[in-house]
Amino acid sequence: MTARAIMIQGTMSGVGKSLLVAGLCRIFAQDGYRVAPFKSQNMALNSAICADGSEMGRAQAMQAEAAGIEPVSAMNPVLLKPTSDTGSQVIVRGRPIGTMAAREYFAYKRSLVPVIMECYRDLASRFDVIVIEGAGSPAEINLKSDDIVNMGMAKRAEAPVVLVGDIDRGGVFAQLAGTMMLLDDDERALVKATVVNKFRGDPAILAPGLDQLRLLTGVPVAGVVPYVDVDIDEEDSQSERIGRRRVDSLIDVAVVRLPHLSNYTDFSALDAIEGVGVRYVRVPRDLGSPDLLIVPGTKSTLADLRWMRESGMEVLVKRLAASGVPVIGICGGYQMLGRAVSDPKGVEGAGSLAGLGLLPVSTCFSEEKRQVRVEGRVSAVSGIAAGATGAPLEGYEIHMGETALEDAEAEAFCTVRSSAGERYDGCVVGNVCGTYLHGLFDSPAFTERFVRGLFEAKGLSADVVRAFDMGAYRTRHYDRLAAAVRGALDMDMMRRVLEEGV
Repeated sequence: MTARAIMIQGTMSGVGKSLLVAGLCRIFAQDGYRVAPFKSQNMALNSAICADGSEMGRAQAMQAEAAGIEPVSAMNPVLLKPTSDTGSQVIVRGRPIGTMAAREYFAYKRSLVPVIMECYRDLASRFDVIVIEGAGSPAEINLKSDDIVNMGMAKRAEAPVVLVGDIDRGGVFAQLAGTMMLLDDDERALVKATVVNKFRGDPAILAPGLDQLRLLTGVPVAGVVPYVDVDIDEEDSQSERIGRRRVDSLIDVAVVRLPHLSNYTDFSALDAIEGVGVRYVRVPRDLGSPDLLIVPGTKSTLADLRWMRESGMEVLVKRLAASGVPVIGICGGYQMLGRAVSDPKGVEGAGSLAGLGLLPVSTCFSEEKRQVRVEGRVSAVSGIAAGATGAPLEGYEIHMGETALEDAEAEAFCTVRSSAGERYDGCVVGNVCGTYLHGLFDSPAFTERFVRGLFEAKGLSADVVRAFDMGAYRTRHYDRLAAAVRGALDMDMMRRVLEEGV
């Protein structure tokens, strides 16, 4: 291994580790280093597809983008995608190996250490700096014996640790001091500095507390990072975007907040357009009368279809569709909009359910998972897609099962091309559309034309709608994040931690 490493660990989930790692990746890249992110094990339903078709956590793909490099699954060798409260699909080096209950995985994960270290060594041989992200807290004393993602990873990589606490939630001094107290002596020796994150206000008022923190922890404070308002992909479970709503929106987009919602970042580009607001709806009575309704992707189509039915959300979705409101289903949402979903091989526990019946398609799950990046064009010439016919598309597919058209008169949504060739995808019937294409709205020409149609249907001027360059948008936000982190942290201290190691 040739790369130097620094590891960001947190006092709990949601303290901002992912964004700090992204900020450091951006800073080191700006300073001329070849830098890569790494997280040995991630649990998230928000994933990304690499160029080779392998799957990884969205946060690490985002960090790679911040570093200016192509994401590869070695940056996140183990990804857990929850399928229930006690089980997850286990993805190793970008490919699913099966679904395991929590107890089963806990016993199994030790065998993954060689794979994790092989991935880490591969990155370390090709980059100057590896910024490692921990998960949850290193002070989970019930998990320490077989840890592969926090102090266990720090020891194996010989990486110095910076411990981060979240002052926005309150109790940051107790978070940091308490975490240090629960570490073993050899673990405590790995921690070289602490960081107070998400501060709103004047850092000067924290000075007395920071002095006490240094005495309590025995390590310096590397800085107080302000609460940074950046629009950057995060892990789904802690994203603030899901609970946010813009009340001044001309176009109201409602996304059904499914219990196993995945890849919510599909709608970031929509939410960034002037005059468009995206809100996530979990309670049926909050659905209202949106200008566009989206049924998003899910890791558990059958379970979430049952939830749609039992919660009353299905009735309202069908009522809105019948009234002419545009409805789009993506991936699992597309499957739900069809006539039936069947699982003969037990991929999601077996059984079958009737769908919402809004599209003339049926889905049958298989054990093979489709993971591929695609490009194509809108082929539909009628209904919801008519204004975007011919618009180029880019995105990715990540799903179990195949969906078949059952009506010869039905129209496919688009044609897509990949290494496997060209084929049709999706279905359009009037104001209802379904597709497997994640990242659909990241295609500027399609999104501009589609959103113009929403404005015009509401009798509004579409002059404010412009083609949206998501790449340029993200670049601005990565630079904003890096500037904030650089200005808040003692970067000389951070470089010493990096260079001197453990």
